[in-house]
Amino acid sequence: MTRRLLLSYLTITLVVLILLELPLAIFYQQREAERLTADVERDATVMATIYEDVLQEGLTPDPVFATDYAGNTGARVIVVDVDGITIVDSDREAARDYSTRPEIDDALTGVRASGTRRSDTLDTELLYVAVPVASGGTVHGAVRITFDTEEMNERVQRFWIGLIAIAAIVLLVTTVVGWLLARSVTRPIRRLQAAAERFSHGDLTPIDSDPNDPPELVALENDLNDMARQLDDIIERQRSFVADASHQLRTPLTALRLRLENLHSVTPTGESADELSDAIDETTRLSALANDLLQLARTEQHPATTTVDLACLVRDRVDIWTATAELEGVGLELQSDAASRWSIAIEGGIEQVLDNLLDNAIRAAPEGSTVTVTVTGQSATHTIAIADEGPGLSDVDKSNALGRFWRGNTSSEGTGLGLTIAHAIIAASGGQLGLHDHSPHGLVATIELTATDPPPDDAATRTAPPRRGLRQALRS
Repeated sequence: MTRRLLLSYLTITLVVLILLELPLAIFYQQREAERLTADVERDATVMATIYEDVLQEGLTPDPVFATDYAGNTGARVIVVDVDGITIVDSDREAARDYSTRPEIDDALTGVRASGTRRSDTLDTELLYVAVPVASGGTVHGAVRITFDTEEMNERVQRFWIGLIAIAAIVLLVTTVVGWLLARSVTRPIRRLQAAAERFSHGDLTPIDSDPNDPPELVALENDLNDMARQLDDIIERQRSFVADASHQLRTPLTALRLRLENLHSVTPTGESADELSDAIDETTRLSALANDLLQLARTEQHPATTTVDLACLVRDRVDIWTATAELEGVGLELQSDAASRWSIAIEGGIEQVLDNLLDNAIRAAPEGSTVTVTVTGQSATHTIAIADEGPGLSDVDKSNALGRFWRGNTSSEGTGLGLTIAHAIIAASGGQLGLHDHSPHGLVATIELTATDPPPDDAATRTAPPRRGLRQALRS
């Protein structure tokens, strides 16, 4: 919108400049041509008066007047008799026949002639004026003065350049002033756009209203703030309900599982024992689902972040998962280009995400293959990549894998919330979690987090939390 407003200002200014300056320049050019023609015509009339008696009496003309005028003005003066033969020529020898020249022919018939023509010999435009030399109604000859228009053209050109310079300055000033004005006009709209973008990403912080905004925009801001507060209240109640429900379900589910296990221990083998085993498995799955829902609700409540060393955390999790990978017949390789990679993340969250991704990669990798964990860093971001050589995921599955309750293989264990929780943890840490194809086959899970400065020495111990058991690994 700012560009469109600025473009409209410049368009209006340019149209006004063209409407004002173009006629002015044309008028100035015409006026200069008319003024020069009038001056030359006046001089030609005076010159005709000087040579009138000479032509009337047939005397020998004195070329001094013509040559002096030519020397002072740079013009060329010729005087012809009634037959069109030159008797005076300031530029060449006399006795040349000019009767075939249109302006001379007109002047010998008693008509003044003037105009411009191109001189190929001089390679310039010439202004000519021819006046008759007459007395008592009888034409005795003619005087023609030709004048180089280069000086006049230079004046006109300078005038055009001046107008163009003025137009450029006006356009420059209009651009600066128009840009400032357009920015001031669109500032409230940009603020609303930024607020709408924040709302779309889950940040429902109210808009800071400006009392100087137009009343319509102030009303719209107030409506958006009311909507944001209501949405935040609804979402917070939903999160609280999920967290409370998950928390309340954990105790009865645990008690139910214990009772089922006790009943299973005293039940003889047979169909009843198998049904009790299935019931115990279902209660275990429900307990895991309640735990994951509680974890997801807590993650979405924007927990506090801390400074962590990604390289140290990755080494720690790779060491823990190496034994599991060996039991599955899969190699686990770490590639890190630095000793430390500092970033901001939820405390304890990166370990959970790594456990989830490593568990998924090891289970997806075929026997004899290798899962590669790479840690790289740049000035702005650090990246952790976990690549396996498994079957990978289709584009549709990769887009759905981060959603809730998605499981690529419904026959496998898990609640379908592992990657959802991992994605929420990384998002709450200000980073991004992505799934990509691995060449020649397989899947690469990437974690991108914002780089930061190392913490003080007294906080460095927080970057290496106690190792956690495999039972704490999230399952997707």
